[in-house]
Amino acid sequence: MRLPRDFKQTGVAALSAISTSAVTPSADAVPDLEALAQLLFFSAGVTRSRKHEGGEIFFRAAACTGALYEIELYVVCGDLPGLAAGVYHYGVAESGLRELRKGDFRDVIIKATNAEPSIAHAPLTMICTGIYWRNAWKYRSRTYRHFGWDNGTLLANTLAITTAQAFPARIVSGFVDRDINALLDLDTRREVALSLVPVGYAASPNIPPAVPVTPLRLSVVPYSKTEVDHPAMRQMHEASSFTLPEEVEAWRHAVSAGAAPDTISASVTTSEPLNPKLSRDTVEQVILRRGSTRKFSSDPITLQQLSTALDFATRGIPADFLSPTAPHLNDLYVIVNSVVGLDSGAYFYDRTNKKFHLIRKGAFRDKAKYLGLEQDLPGDAAADVFFLADLENILARLGNRGYRAAQLEAGIIGGKLYLAAYAQNLGATGLTFYDDDVVSFFSPHAKGKSTIFLVALGKSAKHTPPK
Repeated sequence: MRLPRDFKQTGVAALSAISTSAVTPSADAVPDLEALAQLLFFSAGVTRSRKHEGGEIFFRAAACTGALYEIELYVVCGDLPGLAAGVYHYGVAESGLRELRKGDFRDVIIKATNAEPSIAHAPLTMICTGIYWRNAWKYRSRTYRHFGWDNGTLLANTLAITTAQAFPARIVSGFVDRDINALLDLDTRREVALSLVPVGYAASPNIPPAVPVTPLRLSVVPYSKTEVDHPAMRQMHEASSFTLPEEVEAWRHAVSAGAAPDTISASVTTSEPLNPKLSRDTVEQVILRRGSTRKFSSDPITLQQLSTALDFATRGIPADFLSPTAPHLNDLYVIVNSVVGLDSGAYFYDRTNKKFHLIRKGAFRDKAKYLGLEQDLPGDAAADVFFLADLENILARLGNRGYRAAQLEAGIIGGKLYLAAYAQNLGATGLTFYDDDVVSFFSPHAKGKSTIFLVALGKSAKHTPPK
């Protein structure tokens, strides 16, 4: 089923869309087919293409490690205006929906999430999955970390679009894995469910009991003639999987009991006040022009631009793994290379008070390049944002599921940084890194933490491919 491509523009500025932590419904809000098509397209669709001698390159709405796009989208819905109740797969290439199951299967998701309220009242739920081999042929077992990053950057777009559409949405990562995988009939040796996104609101939903979920036995085109197995990925996923609704409930209680990490007391520079005349480019315009910067110019950005990106990207995420008492899992550290109004050096960003705490003053372009796996990008960037998390504390509180949550949160904030940068006509790119060396560089403050993600920000330069 081909989806509409002529969307009504929301008119909502990208910076406004990414900074709104949640939409609170005042009445029923049920997406129609056009709204769903817009949501799917700006989350994961093909936004443009470029032909070259060897073929054609396709650009997608959200960034992904190695441009390998291992994240797939599915939709489970009741009857919507223009779309019958069912389970669907989003076909990116043709921008269409493939019907997998007829009928209303929302009850399966409600039970798998132990009656998560946002799921129970949602007219539709988007499910994100990850395909191991599509990323692992290049990155091997590290693919499991990329699941979190790439799912997160996609969800940053999803949250921005649903906000612009005035639909409530929430990231739900607590669910019985087996039940969701079975609903989609996934071969879990190759593909697994990662996160759920209930969209919309119905005060009095009419959800019938689901019919039994039977195997679909659909034929699947092989990804490669042969695949190399990396068992560590499946072991990590299985170790963080839930098998009973009671486990989901216990995890939910652990989330609500969390305490926010401490900030530091040190030399402080306050973020520059935000410009009231900030970019009014709509979220659709910014997503359409977004890319992953392949080369930075080394030119400076302003403190106001850096402050805007960090502030707007960290104003909150509507997610079941965060609570008012523990509003984030990752801490943000920044290497400032060239920012007008902020001395070069290493900083901790206090998102609550919007302040930069100086850890070490100095010029660290060469160090940033080394930490970013010896790539030029972090050395040339104006600023590099490192995500570090106290995994020991997170795992003690949330169990192994906390590892998924930490990776996913970093990806979502990283995706918001992408949008905030491109809204200001800057560039951004996500990068990998030398894990332990990053921690050592920011220690003693970062001692005991683990490196999760890295996003470089700056002014883009024209990229000339090597001959």
